[in-house]
Amino acid sequence: MTDRKQCLPLTDVEKVLAILNRISILAGFSEEQLRFIFRLLEKVSYKAGEKIFEQGRQPSHIYIVESGSVKLVVSRDNTNLELIVFEAGRLFGEASVIGIQPHGATAVAVEDTELIVLSRTALLSIYESNLEIFSMLILNIAREVCRRLHASDQTLLHYVLRK
Repeated sequence: MTDRKQCLPLTDVEKVLAILNRISILAGFSEEQLRFIFRLLEKVSYKAGEKIFEQGRQPSHIYIVESGSVKLVVSRDNTNLELIVFEAGRLFGEASVIGIQPHGATAVAVEDTELIVLSRTALLSIYESNLEIFSMLILNIAREVCRRLHASDQTLLHYVLRK
């Protein structure tokens, strides 16, 4: 899991900036602001089947899939339910980090996967060093969480109305 795995610094600025430009929580940031965030990001690798974090554990990072894919699995009453698969360019873990709540699911690498990560500590350092970037980031995270909640509401409504 990330808090036990070796995180490495990112080196290919242009490649990572191209990915960051597609991430919803980084929308509206200037290239200079993205470069500021880039300096706080790290990279971590997982083999297929390896757990990234476990349901019920405290969050430590926000994750961006650079390559590979990650599935979220919820365990209830000895039953595993796969919720979603995140492909390259997708983001996960942000709601747990800002909500300061345990992870509601286990994240597992579907295949060999490279993740770009922003630690909770790095996120808090943005608060201390650049309040404008921090505010934009938190607002964008809130928007993303609202979009996902709306999609979940629509799915739930679909199943309720099917009777």
